[in-house]
Amino acid sequence: MRLKDKVAIVTGGGRGNGRAIALGFAREGAHVVIADINQETAETVAQEIRDLDRQALALWVDVTDRASVEKIVEQAWTELGRVDILVNNAGVIGRLPFLQVSEEEWDRVMDINLKGVFLCSQAVAKRMVEAGSGGVIINITSIMTERTTSTTVPYCASKGGVRTLTKGMAVALAPHNIRVVAISPCIIWTDMSDALLSDPSARENILRRIPLNRIAKPEVLVGAAVFLASDEASYITGSTVSIDGGMSAM
Repeated sequence: MRLKDKVAIVTGGGRGNGRAIALGFAREGAHVVIADINQETAETVAQEIRDLDRQALALWVDVTDRASVEKIVEQAWTELGRVDILVNNAGVIGRLPFLQVSEEEWDRVMDINLKGVFLCSQAVAKRMVEAGSGGVIINITSIMTERTTSTTVPYCASKGGVRTLTKGMAVALAPHNIRVVAISPCIIWTDMSDALLSDPSARENILRRIPLNRIAKPEVLVGAAVFLASDEASYITGSTVSIDGGMSAM
């Protein structure tokens, strides 16, 4: 088990990519905090982890609110003893033509996707530094930092920010033995993308741009996430791993 007795927090862990990563960590021996704005789905995943004979907490969090974030970090440390890994997965997309994007919509996407990564990372990193334990922060970004669309401008900008934030935090936290890395997937079939991918025409258009010619499920992220969180990746920081079926190579 590559993550035996490590403690991880996964934001947005109640479904989709977060759920897959959380369960993958548990299978590799980690105890996991499922931090999600949906308490019910978080508890469902937490129970799945307990069924694997690992410890799990289901905690409600609003990643845009510092007090909410600090509360779940404190609770994780109190109940599980420490935190070794943070996965910043919580996110939203929104699809609107650029000229129709309101200030409120821009703020909503930026607050969750970018500010949330900052708040969660800072809160966890401060505790890691105090403990002198080191750790790993994994940010979920997107291929849309490189390939944008006219209807997802706030999302693309927010994920571009996450990619740059990853590099900045990696440099800032390296003296404390905290590694910061990112995973950059192309579109994954989750609840968030279901409406788009359920349209045969839209799905075919996307498939034409993926050399491996298939739409991935969340489980494709697990191997990379486990590796990056493990000691096998001890010399990797500031990097982004693309998991996109070859899309970024086209």
